[in-house]
Amino acid sequence: MRRFLLLYATQRGQAKAIAEEISEQAVAHGFSADLHCISESDKYDLKMERAPLVVVVSTTGTGDPPDTARKFVKEIQDKTLPADFLAHLRYGLLGLGDSEYTYFCNGGKVIDKRLQELGAQHFYDTGHADDCVGLELVVEPWIAGLWAALTKHFRSSGGQEEMSGALPGTSKASLNSDPVKPPLLHIGSQVELLRLDDSGRQHSEVLEQNETNRGQTNGLIEDFESSLIRSKPPLSQASLSIPALPPEYLQVHLQESLGQEESPASVTSADPVFQVPISKAIQLTTNDAIKTTLLLELDISKTEFSYQPGDAFSVICPNSDSEVQNLLHRLQLTDKREHCVLLKIKADTRKKGATLPQHVPERCSLQFLLTWCLEIRAVPKKAFLRALADCTRDSAEKRRLQELCSKQGAGDYNRFVRDASACLLDLLLAFPSCQPPLSLLLEHLPKLQPRPYSCASSGLFHPGRLHFIFNIVEFASNATAVVLRKGVCTGWLAKLVASILQPNTQASPADGREALAPKISISPRATNSFHLPADPSTPIIMVGPGTGVAPFIGFLQHRAKLQEQYPEGNFGAMWLFFGCRHKDRDYLFRDELRHFLQRGVLTHLKVSFSRDAALQEEEAPVKYVQDSLQLHGPQVARILLHEKGCLYVCGDAKNMAKDVNDALVEIISQEAGVDKLEAMKTLATLKEEKRYLQDIWS
Repeated sequence: MRRFLLLYATQRGQAKAIAEEISEQAVAHGFSADLHCISESDKYDLKMERAPLVVVVSTTGTGDPPDTARKFVKEIQDKTLPADFLAHLRYGLLGLGDSEYTYFCNGGKVIDKRLQELGAQHFYDTGHADDCVGLELVVEPWIAGLWAALTKHFRSSGGQEEMSGALPGTSKASLNSDPVKPPLLHIGSQVELLRLDDSGRQHSEVLEQNETNRGQTNGLIEDFESSLIRSKPPLSQASLSIPALPPEYLQVHLQESLGQEESPASVTSADPVFQVPISKAIQLTTNDAIKTTLLLELDISKTEFSYQPGDAFSVICPNSDSEVQNLLHRLQLTDKREHCVLLKIKADTRKKGATLPQHVPERCSLQFLLTWCLEIRAVPKKAFLRALADCTRDSAEKRRLQELCSKQGAGDYNRFVRDASACLLDLLLAFPSCQPPLSLLLEHLPKLQPRPYSCASSGLFHPGRLHFIFNIVEFASNATAVVLRKGVCTGWLAKLVASILQPNTQASPADGREALAPKISISPRATNSFHLPADPSTPIIMVGPGTGVAPFIGFLQHRAKLQEQYPEGNFGAMWLFFGCRHKDRDYLFRDELRHFLQRGVLTHLKVSFSRDAALQEEEAPVKYVQDSLQLHGPQVARILLHEKGCLYVCGDAKNMAKDVNDALVEIISQEAGVDKLEAMKTLATLKEEKRYLQDIWS
């Protein structure tokens, strides 16, 4: 077997799942994948590695490599390493990202660029998969092309291995060292026309559906619209290419428990976890606002948790209790919810390098497992749908699940599963004859991730306290079309603080209220660059509509205290571009912002109201923050281009961050008298200099 090193850097399990898929397929193609998480540096040594390297890297935050790659990136970024340190290494890299974010696939790009700087060369061109349109559009053809690239590499590199995978009729003279390019497919045709070649056919099942009686049913089928549970021609009549059935590898035993106490603190975390009381909860919006925004104050005075304005932290949250109960009921396991879950690897598993999931504590109860450990809201991947299809008795339901995981059904998968945020419970309710074993859930559901929030305070201004704000997320679902489903964390927090929630006033909690304060578990997040400039005389521009204003409240509080302490100090201008829908409903921190403005801490406050038509003619002549930026283009350009100022953007990645970036390109182009390409280069330079910083989310 021809060996290659296969590393993955994952944040939420996507890169790991793809790497495992590559490892599974490798055997059938005559290769052996030496699979490791990139953090397991004791298991591999790139300096000594002579086999080809394949890397799958996800992206987290606003373009950072995942937490598991932090140490690896730090080591390869060492400036003392010579330019030929990895000159012997040949590699192929697959980056995962989301084009809604400015730094698309940046986790992979950072590693890719540095490997090349250290002399490593591609044997296979880099792939960039976009979660915005569906990772599989790039992942599947990239993996399909990998085997030919590896074969070519082994044949051209000589040695005993070279001929074991030789293609008939190919001479050594025809091989060169240029990296193989992945198959290029038009986006429109990728979904419907992608077919497996003969070498890949053993990894899929080609379902040939019986043609008889189709003509009789055509008229009936065409009367229906497609939905999660139903397709229409041509898909309903197509022969399907579906993925191979993922090998089972977990054996689960439920044992009666002695009823030991379980705590969220037992949930595995790479960072330290602090349990802290919620000392205050305030509703910042009026009851008739479109979104409800809450501010929570945490008492961190009795902990070693520390932060600075601009930092973020994670809240460890549980799944919705009602959804857990519904899932237990649907799996017919309600009577065993207190049983201990005992796991071991199946003795006869075909899964190479199978390991127990690290996010499942030993001997935890089934209820605890589903509540605190598994992301039951995760959108099921196609491999999961493929496995669920084999657990489905009804032939029509089985066929539909096969369609949804097939290449031919990619459009329906995106529409009814991915874009609709369908979860396991939605599928189980939609397909009643599907009865998966508990082991299947543990094999396919990822770890329940802590939810990140920006700090909305300064420790100087509020000693021993940490503030954060959030909108209570609500959305429709397949399973609960009538009742809106709430965000996992925001829904839980809102319910948790309901008894201590105050309207938007500065009133302190009533006496004795703190004794009832609920506690939550939090952990610090890796430090980032989203901080105030080290030199307080540097002018700054802050752009933060809606809850994106959170870190800037911390900035302003911090600056206010510094100006109190150093009244003779030289402090730069602070501009804030804020936006909301209605002045009287969701203008967050209105009184605080006006107070900072009156004290001269905030030098310019520019507010836009997108739904208040009357105000757009008087107080705020524009609807959105990007329009407001353009209205003050000369001042923005002067601060960024001539005064060495910093620009911070916080909030929605999908629309706002892109629109703000476009506005900045226009401003620089117009004010500096350069074309748009040059303006974009200027912005790129500002990012490299850490003077254009983003804290954005989708």
